[in-house]
Amino acid sequence: MNGSIHLSADERNDLLDHYRRSPDPAVRLRAHILLLLAEGYPWAVIAAVLFTSSSTIRRWQQRFHRSGVEAILGQRRGRRAPWTSWWAALVVGWALHQTPRDFGFYRSRWTCTVLALVVEERQGMRVSRETIRRWLHREDLVWRRPRPVLGPRDPQRDAKLRALRALLAQLPDDEIAVFADEVDINTNPKIGSMWMRRGQQAPVVTPGSNAKRYLAGSLNWRTGQMLLTEGAKRNGELFCRHLDDLRRRLRRYRVIHVICDNARFHKPERCRRLAAYLEQWGHRLVLHFVPTYAPETNPIERVWWHLHEEITRNHRCGSLEELIDLVVAWLESRSPFAIETSVYKPRKAA
Repeated sequence: MNGSIHLSADERNDLLDHYRRSPDPAVRLRAHILLLLAEGYPWAVIAAVLFTSSSTIRRWQQRFHRSGVEAILGQRRGRRAPWTSWWAALVVGWALHQTPRDFGFYRSRWTCTVLALVVEERQGMRVSRETIRRWLHREDLVWRRPRPVLGPRDPQRDAKLRALRALLAQLPDDEIAVFADEVDINTNPKIGSMWMRRGQQAPVVTPGSNAKRYLAGSLNWRTGQMLLTEGAKRNGELFCRHLDDLRRRLRRYRVIHVICDNARFHKPERCRRLAAYLEQWGHRLVLHFVPTYAPETNPIERVWWHLHEEITRNHRCGSLEELIDLVVAWLESRSPFAIETSVYKPRKAA
């Protein structure tokens, strides 16, 4: 028996999505049948491979011709019991708005097993963890990594941002602004996602000890050029050396405005070495500070993010020197950088 179907690119992608991600095995089977039909496989082969019948293949071929991809979703068998929807809504509320500690557990996050235990303890009904999993999937909940966000907020955030925006908007031609920060480079690689065979976790070799080096960097607001200073420690000494590099390399500017975060060694009142340096060079170097708890207001943070994503995650460098050379080469090859932020208006050309 023969007979294939034709799929547009969008229809094929929709079927692949149902085949790969649908929690309903019946929907996955129907999508698989239609995909194989579209590839021109004989019905006998499809029936043998999928352990189905030619009548089933015919039924879904005909329904696809009548109703398209949506036909494979079919109709739910029977009517969902009202009590099932009530229990599912209760469990979803727990999963989204409460933690296991609210119910006397030490755990920091929910599992299907813990939710099933709470249902039994609080409501006196025994359900399996797979039932809980089906309820959660049916309500469009998925298991994935959350996004970390900072909780505290600087009460002076708006005022500080207004001052920085005014500084950048009114910057004279003989003055320059840079965004400064430090980044740590470790021989112990940061771990990131990578391609690997299903069921086989790829290894990332780590050293027996973790050697560190620090880079102080400044991102030129007008040009996007990156200026770097290397050091063994992230402290006031490294910051002062970096300020000295800025002073020497940006000699054409009368004043250099350095915008940085609120680290202890960035504050002259908390770092004696910095205070002494600014006593001598404060007429050329002026410090400004982004709001606390707001890394998104410093565009150089995005450069460090790209650096880790492209270079340091899962790296295979055998020594710290090799890694530093790779990092510096990447930074020099990518400079000038685009200022990735929506906090400040686009910079003016130099």
